[in-house]
Amino acid sequence: MNILVELIKAGSFYKDAPITSLNNALKNRGFEVVYASDEKDLLEIVENNARVGAVILDWDAASTCLFEKINAFNDYLPICAFTNNNAVTDASLADLKINIEFFEYDLSAAEDQALTIQQLVEHYVDAITPPLTKALFKFVDQGKYTFCTPGHMSGTAYQKSPIGTLFYDFFGPNTFKADVSVSVGELGSLLDHTGPHGEAEKFIAKTFNADRSYIVTNGTSTANKIVGLYSAPSGSTVLIDRNCHKSLTHLLMMSNVTPIYLRPTRNAYGILGGIPKKEFMHETIEARVKDTPGATWPVHAVVTNSTYDGLFYNCDWIKYNLDVKSIHFDSAWVPYTNFNPIYKGLCGMSGGAVPGKVIYETQSTHKLLAAFSQASMIHVKGNINEATFNEAFMMHTSTSPMYAITASTETAAAMMRGNVGRRQIDESIDRAIRFRKEIKRLKEESDTWFFDVWQPENIGSKECWELKPEDSWHGFRNIDGDHMFLDPIKVTLLTPGMTKTGEMAERGIPASIVSKYLDDRGIIAEKTGPYNLLFLFSMGIDNTKAMGLLRALCDFRRDYDRNLPIKRAIPSLYQQNPEFYEHVTLQDLAQGIHALIKQHNLPDLMFRAFEVLPSMVMKPYDAFQLELNGQVEECYLEDMIGKVNANMILPYPPGVPLVMPGEMLTEESRPVLDFLLMLCEIGAHYPGFETDIHGAYPQKDGRYTVKVIKTESTK
Repeated sequence: MNILVELIKAGSFYKDAPITSLNNALKNRGFEVVYASDEKDLLEIVENNARVGAVILDWDAASTCLFEKINAFNDYLPICAFTNNNAVTDASLADLKINIEFFEYDLSAAEDQALTIQQLVEHYVDAITPPLTKALFKFVDQGKYTFCTPGHMSGTAYQKSPIGTLFYDFFGPNTFKADVSVSVGELGSLLDHTGPHGEAEKFIAKTFNADRSYIVTNGTSTANKIVGLYSAPSGSTVLIDRNCHKSLTHLLMMSNVTPIYLRPTRNAYGILGGIPKKEFMHETIEARVKDTPGATWPVHAVVTNSTYDGLFYNCDWIKYNLDVKSIHFDSAWVPYTNFNPIYKGLCGMSGGAVPGKVIYETQSTHKLLAAFSQASMIHVKGNINEATFNEAFMMHTSTSPMYAITASTETAAAMMRGNVGRRQIDESIDRAIRFRKEIKRLKEESDTWFFDVWQPENIGSKECWELKPEDSWHGFRNIDGDHMFLDPIKVTLLTPGMTKTGEMAERGIPASIVSKYLDDRGIIAEKTGPYNLLFLFSMGIDNTKAMGLLRALCDFRRDYDRNLPIKRAIPSLYQQNPEFYEHVTLQDLAQGIHALIKQHNLPDLMFRAFEVLPSMVMKPYDAFQLELNGQVEECYLEDMIGKVNANMILPYPPGVPLVMPGEMLTEESRPVLDFLLMLCEIGAHYPGFETDIHGAYPQKDGRYTVKVIKTESTK
C-alpha cells in the first residue's frame, strides 16, 4: 500500500511549497505519489488500483460529494485533507464521520505530516488485514529457524536440487516460508480453534452472519461430510436432495443412515430444477417414510442451494416448513450471497435463527470468492454441541493443514467486508446483466442465427428472477410460485437445436462443439449441456474477459456460417483423430451429433429419466460394505436392468448421481439407462466427445462396464 493519490490545485506558493516538501518527505519514506488531474481522475485511480494507501486532497477545492464517494467505495481508506484556517467550522457532522485527517499548509511541518500519513497507511493495512493472515505475515517476517515439519524448511531443501530450484522460483519464497508446522504456537490451531485460527473463524462468522464458522481445508466435499457425520447418527434417516453433490453420496456410503430423496425437476435442456414445495411437506415425507424399509422420521435434511445452474430456493420458506431438527444448505457455488440485498431470504445464513432448528451452510470459498483451491467454510446458525461437532470436524481434517489455504479463506472474508466487498459483488451482477443484454441485442440484430440466454424476457432491474408457473422461458413443468429464483451472475447460453419447451429443430448446434471451439481460444465454460453452456461471472471476470467471450461467440457464428473445416475451426479436436476429421466441417459435425440426439428424443428422455427413481434395494452404506468384502462383479452398462449397482453412476456434466449405490434399474426406470447409453453412443461415433461417467468404466471394445452386487449377496 505504498501508493498515495494526490489532488491539490497548484497556483500559489502558499500551497505549492508545503506540498512539494511533503511529497519529497513521502518519497523518502518509500511512497509513490500519483497526481490526479481532477476529481473524476482521482476516483478512477482509487477504484482501479487496490494498492492505494491514502488520498491527499485540498479541502477548499474538493467538492463535498468527493469525500462521500471515496468513503462509499472504501470506508477504510484514509483521506488527508489540507485545509484553510476555517476548516473546523466548514466541516459538517457527516464529513467528520468519514475517515479524514486534517492538515494545514505549513512549510516546516512536512516531516511530521509524512510520518502521520505513514502511520495512517500502516493503521489502514492493519485494519483491513484479518487476524490469522496478520499473524502469518508477522511470523514469515520474523524469519524464525525451525526444526519442525515440513521438511523443505522454508524452501531450503528445494534449493539443493536443480528441479527443486525451478519449483521454488516458480512459486516464490513466501509460499514456502508460510508453509509451516502446526508446532508454531503463535499461529494457533485449526483443530482446536484457538489463537489466530480461532480469531479467524470468529471474524468469518461475523462477516457471513453466522453464529459459528469453521475453516475447512479440503473443499466443500469435506465440509459436507463433517456436517452430515455430526447431524445424522448411525441408524437415523436423512432427507437428501437427489441432485446432491457426489460428496454427499460418499457420506451415505460412509454412514449407516437411510436416505429418503427429495426429488427435483429437470427441463428439456437438462438444467437442474428445484425441489417442488410438496416434497418438503409433512404428508409427503410421512408417506415416503412408510414406503422406505427401516426408515424413521428424518433428523436432518440436505438441500443444494443454489443448484449448479444458479437456481436459489426461497430458503426462509424451507427453514420454517421442513419438519426436521437440522437443515444443511449445500451452497458450494454461492459464497457471495451475504453481500448483496438481492439474495436476501434465498440463502442459509440470511436472516435470524430458527427456533428449535440448526441451519448449516457449506460454501466453497475458492469457487466464486478469492481463495486458494480447497478453501471452504461451514457456517452454523443455531445451537450445536461444539465439542462433539469438532470430533466430526477432526475426523475429516488433516493434522497438518496448509496455512496458505486457511489464510486465503480468511482473506476472502476480509475482502467482502465493508463497502469494497459489497461493491465487488454489485459490479459482478451489473457486468453479468450487461452481458446478458448484449447477447439478446446481437441475437435480435443477427441476419442468420445467434446464441440465446436462459432467462426471463426483457430483464430489467437488478434482482434474482423468479421462475413463475405461468412463464415458459424456464421450461419446467408444474413448478411453484415464489419458490425458485435465477441468480443473474450464472449465465446460461443456449445454442440452436431445441426450443425452451423441448421441441427438437431440424438443424441444431450441440453445445459441446461450441465448448471445444472456445476451449481452443482459451475460454473454458463451467458446464456444457446438450444445448446450453454455463458461464460464471464471478469477481474475477472483468470487462476484458466478458468482451473476449462475446467476441469468441461471434467468431463461432461466423465460422459456422462459413462451414469451416474442423482442421481450422477446432485444431485440438482434429489432432485427436486426424483421419476421422480430415473432411469434416463444423456443420457436418453439428448435424451429425444433433441427429443422434434427435434420434434418442432427448427432451422426452430428460423428463422421463428423472421422473422415476431407481429402486433402492439396500442402503448405500450396505452396498459399499459388500464391495469392500469383494461381493461385486462387473457387467456391461446395457445389461444393468435388474442388477443392484455397487457404486454411484454420474455423468459429467453436471456431476450429480443418476444411480446411487444399492439401487437397481428396472423397466420402469429404464429411461435412466437410455440416457446413459445415448451419451456413450455420441462418444463412440465422434472421437473427442466421450462423456466422463463416474462409476462406468470404458473397455477396449468401446463398451462400458459397471460394478454390481453379486446376486447371492442381494438375497
